[in-house]
Amino acid sequence: MENFEFVSPTHFVFGRGAEEQVGEKLAAAGAKRVLVHFGGGSAVASGLIDRVGASLDAAGIEHLELGGVRPNPEITLVREGVRLCKEANVDWVLAVGGGSVIDSAKAIANGACVEGDVWELFETKATDHDVLPIAVVLTIPAAGSEASKNTVISNDELGRKTGYANNAQRPKFAFMNPELTFTLPPFQTAAGLTDMFCHLLERFFDDLGAVPVTDNLNLSLMNTIRAEAPRVLADPDNYDARANIMWAGMLCHQGLAGVGRHEDWATHGLEHELSALNPAITHGAGLAVMFPAWMEYVHTENPARFAFYGQAVFGLTPTGDVEADALSAIDETRSFFASLGMPTTLAELDVEETDIPKMLPTLAQNKGIPFGTFKKLTLEDAEAIYKLAL
Repeated sequence: MENFEFVSPTHFVFGRGAEEQVGEKLAAAGAKRVLVHFGGGSAVASGLIDRVGASLDAAGIEHLELGGVRPNPEITLVREGVRLCKEANVDWVLAVGGGSVIDSAKAIANGACVEGDVWELFETKATDHDVLPIAVVLTIPAAGSEASKNTVISNDELGRKTGYANNAQRPKFAFMNPELTFTLPPFQTAAGLTDMFCHLLERFFDDLGAVPVTDNLNLSLMNTIRAEAPRVLADPDNYDARANIMWAGMLCHQGLAGVGRHEDWATHGLEHELSALNPAITHGAGLAVMFPAWMEYVHTENPARFAFYGQAVFGLTPTGDVEADALSAIDETRSFFASLGMPTTLAELDVEETDIPKMLPTLAQNKGIPFGTFKKLTLEDAEAIYKLAL
């Protein structure tokens, strides 16, 4: 096990009606003026924004709203949020939504506390500044952003999508009511399940080999996701299945499932270029295509690790041929994503071989070369993995 630092300041309010406690909890934490940040029309149409606003009103907290966050959130709206926060002297940012909304809120909370353009933080990765406190009402379990130190933002003008990590932007509160996820479309639910599972894969496969305490937590979460996925897709109103998925999604990306490891994150880097190329590509769908391709390309670095994963997660019986067992584990991973209704090829995402050269320069900018830890990858390796995914 490697040395590590782990920070987890989030206060979780979990269960039915959790969102009704927003005003009370934020008032007790000293909030006076809150920016309520959300996405499209569903949070408004469902009445959730009104309920959150009423909770803030009842607690005597002033608030203003900024909606319109898209999937793969973009820097232009972040800049608008920063402007509003500075002009109105906002002291908390409240995200109502899923990972895209939370990531946008995190970027706003950072930008409100710096002099220059908020995008500079994504270029310099500087963390030596204050961050407005952040709270979250989670409506889409997937990204785990409700407790993580990470945010990912797109810059359409530059053709970039890149991340920024800062423990100071971990949310102070996460209000998590599984009932708010009952109406999620099946595709969105499936993409979220895929994203969670891939957060675990990024941590399980690195250059360290076994770290038993972390590995066992990781494998338990993988098995929970696999068990709950068919239940929730067959019965979207199953409270227990939704609750297990919501809590697992947080644990998958809070950081605890990767302590003592180096982690890899090459595949997320490869996928981010897909959704920068076309923001309509859902992150989980892109990961469903890219992860098996990455696995095929790198598995020879440590086939026993893949074979062990196949046995622990998919119940595969060892054949005595470690290479064959590793490949079977990869096949099972692809089949699992397909069973959720996820794509398995880039062609299904309307990405062609001629698009690959367009993604490589920004991949180098965002990840550096080489990148990844399980196998150090070059741009030539990246090109080969994209081609495997076609």
